[in-house]
Amino acid sequence: MDKFELQKLRDLPIEGVAERLGLRVSRHKCLCPFHDDHHASMSFKVSKNTCRCFVCMTQSIGPIDLVMRHLHVDFKEACRWLADEHNIILDEWKPSSLRPHPSALTHQPSFDASRYERFFERPWLSDEARRFLFDERRLDPRVVRWCRLTSWRDRQGVPWLQIPYYDRQGKLVGVQNRNLVRGATPRFRFPTGSECGIYNLPVLNLLKPGDELWITEGFSDCAAMLSAGHKAIAIPSATLLSRKDVELLKSLDSSPNWGRQGGTFHMFPDRDEPGERLFMQLQQVLPGLQHHQLPAGCKDFGEYYCRIMAPG
Repeated sequence: MDKFELQKLRDLPIEGVAERLGLRVSRHKCLCPFHDDHHASMSFKVSKNTCRCFVCMTQSIGPIDLVMRHLHVDFKEACRWLADEHNIILDEWKPSSLRPHPSALTHQPSFDASRYERFFERPWLSDEARRFLFDERRLDPRVVRWCRLTSWRDRQGVPWLQIPYYDRQGKLVGVQNRNLVRGATPRFRFPTGSECGIYNLPVLNLLKPGDELWITEGFSDCAAMLSAGHKAIAIPSATLLSRKDVELLKSLDSSPNWGRQGGTFHMFPDRDEPGERLFMQLQQVLPGLQHHQLPAGCKDFGEYYCRIMAPG
C-alpha cells in the first residue's frame, strides 16, 4: 500500500468511521468504548479529523488508530477493514523488497481491461456464487446476466464473485472481487488501477422521458433494485462521493432528454446515520431526489427485497 492509498484511509471522516464501528455520535461526542463511560467523554474534532477521550487518552487519534483500538487489530488489518467498509481500492500488500521506489508513486498504474474482458464474455458461476446470488440475495437471473457477473477461485481455493464496472459507453473500467466466504478478510479486492465509481452506468442509455432512476448504495442493493424491476445505479460508499460522480449526476439531472423531460431520482437510504448522510449529500446535488423510507427491521434495500419483494 502506497502513501496515496494510506492518505485515503486517514482522510475518511472519523465520525463516519466511528458509526461504522457501532458508536453513536451526537453533536461530535459519544460514549468512550475504551472505559466504562456514562457521560459521552469521547469528543470528535472534525477540522482535524481526530477524536479523543479526555478521561482515558493522553492524545488524539485518527481513523486508523480508532479502528486498531476498537477492533483489537494491528495496523495492517485496520487498514484492510477501513478499505473494505468504504470501498477504497488498495493494492495488495507486498513484501518491502517488492514495493516500488517512492519516486515511482507519483504516477498510478492504469487499469488493463484487456486482461479481464474475456472473463465477462462467457460468465461462469461457481456453486458458492449461485448460492450467494440466487439463494441468499434472490436476484433475478436476467439481472445477473445483465451485470455480467462471473466467479473464480484463487490459489488457496477461496471462491470470489467478480463484478465488472463499465462506463456509459460500455467500456470496462474496473473490477470488484467479492470474497464469498462469510466473514473473510479481505472482503473485497480490486485489480490495480480499477475505477469503481458509480456502478451500472450503461443503464443510463435506457432512460426515457419521465422514467424513475433509483440510487442505491453498493452493488448488492443495486442488483436487488434491478431485480425489483427498476432502473438503478449505485454509489460505491456512504462516506465517499467523488467530484467526478457528482458532476455526472448533475449533468444527468439537467439533461434535455431525461432530467428536463420529467425524469426523477429516488432513493431508499440505509437505515443508519451514514445512509441518511449520503441521502442529504446527494440531495444537495440533486434537489429533486425523493426519499423513501425502508420498513422497520430492514437495514437496506437488499434486505427489504429479500424479505418482502423477492418472488417466492
